[in-house]
Amino acid sequence: MAAKPDVADVIARFDSLLQRIESLLPPAPPPVDWKSQAFRWRRSPGLVARGWLDPVHHVHKMRLADLQGINAQIAKVEQNTRQFVAGKPANNVLLTGARGTGKSSIIKALLNKYAKDGLRLIEVDKSDLVDLPAIVDAIDKRPERFMLFCDDLSFEEAEPGYKALKVALDGSISTTSDNLLIYATSNRRHLMPEYMEENLATKYIGEEIHPGETVEEKISLSERFGLWVSFYPFDQDEYLAIAAHWMRHFGCGEREIEAAREEVLQWALLRGSRSGRIAFQFARDWAGRHVGGSGKPAKSRK
Repeated sequence: MAAKPDVADVIARFDSLLQRIESLLPPAPPPVDWKSQAFRWRRSPGLVARGWLDPVHHVHKMRLADLQGINAQIAKVEQNTRQFVAGKPANNVLLTGARGTGKSSIIKALLNKYAKDGLRLIEVDKSDLVDLPAIVDAIDKRPERFMLFCDDLSFEEAEPGYKALKVALDGSISTTSDNLLIYATSNRRHLMPEYMEENLATKYIGEEIHPGETVEEKISLSERFGLWVSFYPFDQDEYLAIAAHWMRHFGCGEREIEAAREEVLQWALLRGSRSGRIAFQFARDWAGRHVGGSGKPAKSRK
């Protein structure tokens, strides 16, 4: 007859097993500091991942007035954001187009302007979009208004974040909370790559074009954003005006700005782009070499 197991031994083994399991689990996320204006969604590594809102301690203080050459785009996005902050109906926003033209800067500047009115930002990597339901639960019942910001958004085939975003935008029996909108930027309007072979399924019925199912699937994600805002490359005059604005910001006078004209153009030529980002980088470099290099605004010299 087999001996009965000792109860104390069973309990000890069970406790040891629990300790081993707990060692594999990530620590509990820290409490959310709701005083912060911006957050990043973080995920712990491991077999059982946990996500939490990590406060951003040094928020970028971009101003809408510093964004040159995109007044029409700013007006559209700001109007939508004002509606959202006021608790009125507003749309999810997709900002698409040329790189370095101010798409993500608009989001930062809107946060800077409307944070005092309760606007907050949550930055999420596209790989973490599968956590959208958890993010919605985390901010549920909060009085603040949250922009969920995903920068440089695009998907390859079968990425899990694609389906999660599609469902969150419009397509599930559950929805995002009233205090959250999705603001995304992308260098392309259609957020998934398209291939020539997919166009072979396109049908022409009379004068109407009927895209194939694969193409329709890829276009459908972009269509779920209620507001599309497009950005275009700057021409030479716009690029020079933006560079001049940032040179004044860094303390350069008008004669210095005029004298630097050829250098501004050469800077863009070497980088193959005339964008607001390139203009800002030039102004910071030039001011660092000629004005003092503190990287901070100074009083302009005539």
